[in-house]
Amino acid sequence: MADRKAFLLRMDPELLAALQRMADEELRSLNGQIEFLLREALRRRGREMKASSKNPIRKRP
Repeated sequence: MADRKAFLLRMDPELLAALQRMADEELRSLNGQIEFLLREALRRRGREMKASSKNPIRKRP
């Protein structure tokens, strides 16, 4: 994970709880869920990142 950058993210506790529930339902970590949702939002807005074999967007069942 040398290519990852850490940063502090402040958010409403209710939003954090909702994201945690979603992550639990989709069998992801909270961090993984937030990253997935951000990548999905970029894709929907037509701002996809370049494909990377190190960091694929993984869809869970």
